[in-house]
Amino acid sequence: MDMKHSASGMAESTADSYIATSKSTDMITPKEKDKDKEKENKANKADNALPQGSYKVYARRWVVLILFVLYSASNAMQWIQYTIINNVITRYYGISEEWVNWTSMIYMIIYIPFIFPGSWFLDKAGLRITALVGIVGTCIGAWIKVFSVEPSLFYVSFIGQSIVAMAQVCILSLPARLAAVWFGPDQCSSATSVGVFGNQLGVAIGFVLPPMLVPNSEDPETVGKDLKMMFYMVAGLTSVLLVLMVLFFQDKPPTPPSAAQETALQLGSDPVEQTNFIQSLKNLMTNRNFVFLLISYGINVGVFYAISTLLNPVVLRYYPNHEVDAGRIGLSIVLAGMLGSVASGIVLDKTHKFKETTLAVYALSMVGMWIFTFTLDAGHIAVVYLTASLLGFFMTGYLPVGFEFGAELTFPEPEGTSSGLLNASAQTFGICFTLFYSELFYTYGDIPANVAMSIMLILGTIITAITKSDLRRQMVQAQGQGQGQVCHLPPESSLNGLSEI
Repeated sequence: MDMKHSASGMAESTADSYIATSKSTDMITPKEKDKDKEKENKANKADNALPQGSYKVYARRWVVLILFVLYSASNAMQWIQYTIINNVITRYYGISEEWVNWTSMIYMIIYIPFIFPGSWFLDKAGLRITALVGIVGTCIGAWIKVFSVEPSLFYVSFIGQSIVAMAQVCILSLPARLAAVWFGPDQCSSATSVGVFGNQLGVAIGFVLPPMLVPNSEDPETVGKDLKMMFYMVAGLTSVLLVLMVLFFQDKPPTPPSAAQETALQLGSDPVEQTNFIQSLKNLMTNRNFVFLLISYGINVGVFYAISTLLNPVVLRYYPNHEVDAGRIGLSIVLAGMLGSVASGIVLDKTHKFKETTLAVYALSMVGMWIFTFTLDAGHIAVVYLTASLLGFFMTGYLPVGFEFGAELTFPEPEGTSSGLLNASAQTFGICFTLFYSELFYTYGDIPANVAMSIMLILGTIITAITKSDLRRQMVQAQGQGQGQVCHLPPESSLNGLSEI
């Protein structure tokens, strides 16, 4: 069997290892082996032997993104689950309104101490393991709530809520990281927007479903049955998502989708250039522009958290017995924010004007807050729907813009770390603003409380205006495309010296 002149150009081979007299059906001839190897090599080349300077994105990225959106929504829908039916919960469990507000604030409080180990875990374990830990926690917490439907078992419900809140540590930092790992530079901002869209979708569901599933009733038995049905539905959904995540959620594509991501991977694998987690945090916290963004981002999202937490009593003050409308107004805020997120992502992908887009969206959020403040008492609830939607379009539409601007300002630090710090800032401001807003609302009324939040947004707009546009990731991407190769950074330029390359 002479293969010296094989047209495939393969190396010389002999048939010594092939036993012709063997009766085994498992034996494979050298020719068959060569064909199998050739097929395998072609498959590997298709994924891993791309020409230098060119990058490939994979269709499976959409499956990963859609699963993340649903997973994020299943957690976020439980955040506002109690506070949007505040009056029903207080009467059924016999607790104060402050305790109901804590079911929302526990999300913020637990996130803050766990963000640093959470960001470290994401950096070390990767997207898949981090996401699986999060969905398992969300599922366990949801099932615990099923067994809390007794007037004396509020503490059980609170334990379940706390576990779900802890699981969000494995969610909020993922959109920017997922987008960078799976999507090319012309889709990265849009993918981040869609990732944040999942959280907003969950909040929207959390606003609208509880008032519909658990309507106001004087009969504790009826309320108990309605609560149990709601808890079973959420637990069932999270269980299905857990199975889907285990089966289909992947960690990363075979090859990086962009020059910036290839650079980040090489920095992460090179022991000389690798930056440990503590050093990464130090780099971020000494980046003046990122610190400005931390403050302004925290103010914007903190105001949103405060308004969302107390939306039920604020609406009922002017429109009694309109619990369902309170939920739908919250839904309007978030749905409009989803549109704002997608629109902002498209604008960023098309223009790469990160600073300008961030400032415009922030300023319009501030304007929307002033309009919302002085139209609550208009006497027509349709007006509140309209002004709340305007506020939501810009305020929640700002979320992915902040993530992407942060990733640009801090490249090549891990996107999960910068996103985690932004979320930690949001939770911190959210706790402070919720407590402050609650005190002003119950003591002086809604107008002083909303005016205070509007003033905070003015401050945030000013801070955004003085933040410089240092687009480091865009710089590396442009260099990688221009040179047809990866841009290698020296260790000392991993952050502060990058703008000088």
